[in-house]
Amino acid sequence: MATEIQESAKLDQLSHLNPDDIEVAAGRDREQLEGWVPELASETEVREALEKAFDYRGDITITRKDGTQVVGYLFDRRSGYSLTDSFVRIIPVNEKTKVNVAYADIAALAFTGRDTAAGKTFEAWVAKYWAKKAAGEQNIQIEPEKLD
Repeated sequence: MATEIQESAKLDQLSHLNPDDIEVAAGRDREQLEGWVPELASETEVREALEKAFDYRGDITITRKDGTQVVGYLFDRRSGYSLTDSFVRIIPVNEKTKVNVAYADIAALAFTGRDTAAGKTFEAWVAKYWAKKAAGEQNIQIEPEKLD
């Protein structure tokens, strides 16, 4: 939480700006990760790829060093001091279990599933709403897309 001095300094910085201009913060650019197979040559590359996999809203495929594969949704990751004490947690496709995989056991990673969040911004929703309203539709409801 910011102190009063920090808050005062921030207000001074923003005092010359129009409140309507600063109300909307710039968003983060989304990378097109669907189908990507990252290089995992270094510890840094492994950690960066798994961070992106955590933000990805589709299934991934992890190939372990023993050759087995886990396909599913990566919902959690724990980053430790080394790859051995860092791990990801995955919900495999068509299973209700959760699988832990240590970073050190990962030989390959692939973004194999469809990114279910791609193109689903609030702006896209509003554009669909106004298109339906302009067409004269009544009781406009925009239903969520069915998942596979």
